[in-house]
Amino acid sequence: MTFEFKNILRMFAVVALLAGGMTSVAHAEDDDDDEHIATVSNAKWKTECGSCHVAFPPRLLPASSWKTMMSGLDKHFGTDASLDAATSREIGNFLQKHAGSGKRATSEKPNLRITETRWFIREHDEVPNATWKNTQVKSAANCAACHLQAEKGDYSERNIRIPK
Repeated sequence: MTFEFKNILRMFAVVALLAGGMTSVAHAEDDDDDEHIATVSNAKWKTECGSCHVAFPPRLLPASSWKTMMSGLDKHFGTDASLDAATSREIGNFLQKHAGSGKRATSEKPNLRITETRWFIREHDEVPNATWKNTQVKSAANCAACHLQAEKGDYSERNIRIPK
């Protein structure tokens, strides 16, 4: 190979690597390599949802699920998480605008639990039951117990620490 051709190949490889990093944000329900999920933000979503748990990235559920969830905040997994109408509307619009586009049929009941999505189950199938019962974890929905950068939307394996 000529020197110039080798340099062109190297540049192509660098561009391909960079492009791969930028396209890693896809709907979690559909993609196997989704580690960096949160790419969008909203101050009220971060404050309100993040006051009790990780503000789950909108792409983790389809719009129908977020719409259903936001319409039932008075019974949010056993807690009254009601918001004033303007805040609820802003957060609901944000979640639906940036929601995932899963392959779910429209007639199917919206899934409100991220932990029941195909993506979550596939990504956590090797986690022993004892881990979920650990007092530091308590629930599969407690992402931040193991994912050290969950607050930033980074669920990559290099930032995991399983509590003992």
